[in-house]
Amino acid sequence: MDRLEPDQIEAGLSMLSEWTVSGENLQRTISFGDFREAIAFVNKLADAAEAAAHHPDIMIRYGKVTLTLTTHDAGGLTQKDFEMAAVIDSL
Repeated sequence: MDRLEPDQIEAGLSMLSEWTVSGENLQRTISFGDFREAIAFVNKLADAAEAAAHHPDIMIRYGKVTLTLTTHDAGGLTQKDFEMAAVIDSL
């Protein structure tokens, strides 16, 4: 899969809510009421990531989950990252 150009990245961001670009990554932090809710979300996300064969980096801090997406094989952001971000938004 080919890396996206800056204008393609901007277009992709306009279709997502609460995601930002940091370097070659898409990132979003989602807040939950407590640790159990955060873990329940991550468990749902794990199934979706496996189905898509695209796995975000996940950092859990009590009731906050920070997700980072990039396509390592392409060396940056691809359409696959934006598709996975949309799946995450739908969970």
